[in-house]
Amino acid sequence: MVVIVEVEVVVVVVVVVVVVVVVVVVVVVVVLVVVVLVTRKSVVVVVVVVIVVVVVVVVVVVVVVIVVGVAVVVAAAAVVVVGGGGGVVVIVVVVVVIVVVVVVVVVVVVVVVVVVVVVVVVVVVVVVVVVLVVLVELVVVVVAVFTAAAAQSVLNVTTDPFDLVARLNIVA
Repeated sequence: MVVIVEVEVVVVVVVVVVVVVVVVVVVVVVVLVVVVLVTRKSVVVVVVVVIVVVVVVVVVVVVVVIVVGVAVVVAAAAVVVVGGGGGVVVIVVVVVVIVVVVVVVVVVVVVVVVVVVVVVVVVVVVVVVVVLVVLVELVVVVVAVFTAAAAQSVLNVTTDPFDLVARLNIVA
């Protein structure tokens, strides 16, 4: 009977950690959407906000995991003191769960930060390339227009078909 209670405690710890992570992810997404829609700030501001939010989320998740894990370890130790069997196994399992959750959270945060930075860099590069292409096209069009205007004025050439016919009639 003691082992069943201890397994239930470990399951509760895992469920609490999963719920906290899900809530944190939802909060991060909501904060990002609000930042982008309400403030309409630049990409750099959004990236800074993302990194700050992610760091805060990591700290909160790690603190929650450690607090819940310590509570479970204390409860398991109390079971051992009372005389139940298997308390040490629960302490080891809870410590392993805490370490695994903290490592997973840190890895996920690092991956999210890297992905955000890569996306921002790609967006900035694409914007710069598009602006450069538009500028080059604008220069080509301006040069073509001025070249055509200069050629027309120098050669007194017209593209109006009626004017061409009139000139041909005059020449003839």
